Amino acid sequence: MDYGRYKYEQDKKQQEAKKKQSTFQLKEIKVRPKTGDHDLEVKLGHIRRFLEKKDKVKVTLIFRGREITLTDLGIEVLEKIAEETVDVAVVEQKPKFEGRTMVMILAPR
Repeated sequence: MDYGRYKYEQDKKQQEAKKKQSTFQLKEIKVRPKTGDHDLEVKLGHIRRFLEKKDKVKVTLIFRGREITLTDLGIEVLEKIAEETVDVAVVEQKPKFEGRTMVMILAPR
């Protein structure tokens, strides 16, 4: 067997392996604690669309100024997002505080 044929077969095997692997992106949605109901519904639609395309979604809740005292309201917003998307998503990372932001990661089912 010559080296050229061997190299060709190795390349073919790598291409087949590459076809079968799954890739995803991490999409980010930003919300605030006082985001309105309709705006939240629009963002939920975006989240659902991302999850249906098999992408993970990072939901970032940003506190500005004195809003930092509304941490319980922020947790409620993130919990509402999690329960609204329970049919298409699973919570990969629970809401976690990082400075003035709270982060939650959703993965497709």
